[in-house]
Amino acid sequence: MRVRIALAEKGIDYESRAEDLSNKSSLLLKMNPVHKQIPVLIHKGRPVCESLIIVQYIDEVWRDRSPLLPSHPYDRANASFWADFVDKKIYPTGKLVWGATGEVQEAAKKGLIGCFQLLEGELGDKPYFGGEKFGFTDVSLIPFYSWFYALETCGNLSSITECPKLVAWAKRCMERESVSKSLPDQCKMYCFLMELKKKCEGK
Repeated sequence: MRVRIALAEKGIDYESRAEDLSNKSSLLLKMNPVHKQIPVLIHKGRPVCESLIIVQYIDEVWRDRSPLLPSHPYDRANASFWADFVDKKIYPTGKLVWGATGEVQEAAKKGLIGCFQLLEGELGDKPYFGGEKFGFTDVSLIPFYSWFYALETCGNLSSITECPKLVAWAKRCMERESVSKSLPDQCKMYCFLMELKKKCEGK
């Protein structure tokens, strides 16, 4: 989703190939032999792997079109810090909210709400994390919005009550065509996550 959003923001045409991760293609194994995971961007025959690295690459290659990372070194470092925070804190904790039960789930809920509060503090009264312009941190976090229905349903929490600024920010992002056309429907995402949960429980 991050890569799709970044390419759409830049107005870059591309070919997208779906991948069955239970039966990985020879192309995927060749282009990402280390992690064997998606997404992979193939540009001029060379692969770039890992979503945040791909977004940064896209921004650097097509720097003249809608820059996503700030020009000032400190601001760039700050944007990268919060994007890393999303990867290391938000996604793993969110996974426990919809995937776990009991005390583990309750602890994850508290942890996730705490993370949301930190993000709201960083966002402040700005429209986007980088200020007036949609940028790198926004691209890193907004795909997580597609998990909100699953989090609310499985975790019995209210995102609008717990993190109103973040919900308002997400809705603002969803007004962008690059975002709305790249994110799946929240109910479809919920069904996908529940199927994933069943498979994991069946192992």
